[in-house]
Amino acid sequence: MTTLQNHKTYSCMLLTLAALVLWSSQAHAVRIKDIASIKGVRSNQLVGYGLVVGLDGTGDGKKANFTIQSMVSMLDKMGITVNADDIKVKNVAAVMVTADLPPFAKVGSQIDALVSSIGDAQNLQGGTLLLTPLRAVNGQVYALAQGPVNTGGFAAEGAGASVRKNFPTVGRLIGGVSVEREIEADFNSRTSLTLSLQQPDFTTAARVSDAINALFYDQIASAGDSGTVHVQVPTAYIGNVVELMAKIEKLEVLPDQRARVVINERTGTVVMGENVRISTIAIAHGNLSIVVKENFEVSQPPPFSKGQTVVTPDTRLSIKEGEAQLVMLPGGTSIGEVVNALNALGVSPRDLIAIFQAIKAAGALQAELEVI
Repeated sequence: MTTLQNHKTYSCMLLTLAALVLWSSQAHAVRIKDIASIKGVRSNQLVGYGLVVGLDGTGDGKKANFTIQSMVSMLDKMGITVNADDIKVKNVAAVMVTADLPPFAKVGSQIDALVSSIGDAQNLQGGTLLLTPLRAVNGQVYALAQGPVNTGGFAAEGAGASVRKNFPTVGRLIGGVSVEREIEADFNSRTSLTLSLQQPDFTTAARVSDAINALFYDQIASAGDSGTVHVQVPTAYIGNVVELMAKIEKLEVLPDQRARVVINERTGTVVMGENVRISTIAIAHGNLSIVVKENFEVSQPPPFSKGQTVVTPDTRLSIKEGEAQLVMLPGGTSIGEVVNALNALGVSPRDLIAIFQAIKAAGALQAELEVI
């Protein structure tokens, strides 16, 4: 009886250990939805030229001839004949309207657009965009934009001062774009799919392929290269590819990445990946600070003495050199040990940049060093 109890206890310990190992291996797993996209399922860019009216004297000036021409052409289409010399465009601004047409967008869907001034307008606040057709790269109209422009900023000025927040010459048309033409895409009729990884990596592509095959107990997925995974639609999902993708995109995999250290010298930012390793190396880093203080001693003569004021400069120079500690880092040191060692040196982010560049020059940094 005792042996049986010990065996059960041992079996429970093994199951618990296996569960902990499985949980730890999947602790950093992410969904396929978050690291890959379906080839061919993407948004399409739309662009159009329009006019924003109703501005409070902050529109284009006389130098923007294209704004005047646009006003004349628009009024002429409405049956109003005017002379270009009689038009003042202080309340009108010429703009470019850009929008992204989402995949599978249907006729009547409402989307947002970005409105940007192309003339010398000072502010689009309070303006209204007139009906503007938005075209794709093929020249066809896919949407119409019209409505109030939201700038999210303001600008005001007086004779001797001015205040400005954000960029009032750029605004957003919230829900003011109506889709008028659909992009033909029969998604459910597909017999194969291609997943494109956002960060191409051979290991990640292989893991995605293995996860899909394990879910369907069949070899329906294969990695084409480091950035694509081909999926053959199973017979049970022919005509119902949406359900197939709903199951695939929920799968979790552990993405791999190259060891990389990214440095931004302008901001002093240093980002190190998890797989960064260094070879055996000793690091010493010290700071040298030089302080120069300038004082002026002024000697003035007594009143009515006809003497001269004498100014004598007094320069004081002090030099302080920080203690440079020598730290030994063994080969294969992990990123956590590197951080702890560099923190022990008391280095700043600016010092980290110089240290990592020196380690890379010494050939001890087993990672890619990228300076942005």
